[in-house]
Amino acid sequence: MKIVILFINITCLFSVISQAQWLPDVRLTNNDSLSNTSPNNAWCITANSPVLHVVWHDRRNGNDEIYYKRSTNDGVSWGTDIRLTNNSGGSYSPSIAVSGLVTHVVWYDYSDGNFEIYHKRSTNGGINWGTDTRMTNNIYNSLYPSMSVSGSVVHVVWQDNRNINWEIYYKRSTDGGISWGTDTRLTNNIYESRFSSVAVSGLVVHVVWQDFRDGSWEIYYKRSTDGGESWPPADTRLTYNPAWSWSPSVAVTGSVVHVVWQDNRAGNWEIYHKRSTNGGVNWGADTRLTNNSAISSYASVAISGPFVHVVWQDERDGNTEIYYKRSTDEGVSWPVTDTRLTSNPDLSQLPSVATSGSFVHTVWYDSRDGNTEIYYKRNPTGNTVGMKSINSEIPNEFSLAQNYPNPFNPSTTIQFAIPKTSLVKLNVYDVLGREAESLVDEHLNPGIYEVEWNGSNYTSGVYYYRITADNYLETRKMILLK
Repeated sequence: MKIVILFINITCLFSVISQAQWLPDVRLTNNDSLSNTSPNNAWCITANSPVLHVVWHDRRNGNDEIYYKRSTNDGVSWGTDIRLTNNSGGSYSPSIAVSGLVTHVVWYDYSDGNFEIYHKRSTNGGINWGTDTRMTNNIYNSLYPSMSVSGSVVHVVWQDNRNINWEIYYKRSTDGGISWGTDTRLTNNIYESRFSSVAVSGLVVHVVWQDFRDGSWEIYYKRSTDGGESWPPADTRLTYNPAWSWSPSVAVTGSVVHVVWQDNRAGNWEIYHKRSTNGGVNWGADTRLTNNSAISSYASVAISGPFVHVVWQDERDGNTEIYYKRSTDEGVSWPVTDTRLTSNPDLSQLPSVATSGSFVHTVWYDSRDGNTEIYYKRNPTGNTVGMKSINSEIPNEFSLAQNYPNPFNPSTTIQFAIPKTSLVKLNVYDVLGREAESLVDEHLNPGIYEVEWNGSNYTSGVYYYRITADNYLETRKMILLK
């Protein structure tokens, strides 16, 4: 996505020079027990600007329960902890995802005498929560769920040993988590498949996991092109080396898919990246992101436009700290230097990363306080797309112009005007009212903006684009003609 700003020069200059400034750590929990985030196959933080949602498991009640916390101002301040589970068994490793006001949490739970996958949702942005829904029901263990959502379709993957060895399973809801379909077994081999991660873009669902079928742990991939209704029998092997490749995390925007994982082919654990530019059909070469003599592990990835954000835990400083790296060109190139996010004498582990507007957010668990607590950090400008000042004109009123050209193939430009600082959301919808893409979701200063939408991943037809800013709401129609 390309944004051109007609805006005052001094503001754009500030945007350029304030790139990638991380603010101080914020402690989110404060109790005398253990609070822990989940492994990297899940995400413990998600955002729908300006609301941030964080989940973790917490032992303050004598056993592990799932807790939730939210910020309504992009991480400036935070509400109280909300306990989501209440049972005598342990509840672990939550994953969170959001679509509009509907917030979903999944986790694994021992309240049934063995570990099962559970789901819970809020329909008002995390203020109130419904009842727990048990998603799996077998005498074996179901562990480490990962979740992704697109509109009202919710996708969940996990590892399950009902087939004696660990296999990857999948389940979906097509009505926003009210009801759920049957379990779908995605892998079928005599060796172990573990730590799955899922991401969705439109109707294409992407799943990665680690697999031992080749005599060592390798990263494998599978996709569905019909929203999870069907899956091909063949898996795609992504890594080829005699060492081990572990703990993948996947993220997608449009047709560009990114996978990060830890790999010890270089003699110690390092973070690697791989991408596909055609929706998972073909894959590029492995890219080594870290290079030091210590262990780098448990990477988490998030994408927004051309920006790819990766966080991980790293032992190069003599203890485990959180590190960060980003690509500004969809993963084509990466900076040599890593950014150290934490600096304390105790352990900082299992980070998750998310974006909202111009913000990058990360959470992790940290033992600097004598027990493990949840910490949060944000970068207000780390996800700022390219901006250019053309003149100093400030509009007198809100407006949304007709896109041009129209009809178009495959790209079109949408212009809008903002007379005062506002939270601006600009979304594209299909004729059924389903969100196709979010073009803008951030606080913008007064100015006239142009946004380019590339419809190359969509079919010909009528689409609508809608802007909301302050009390202004406007919708227009456009035609993609291939």
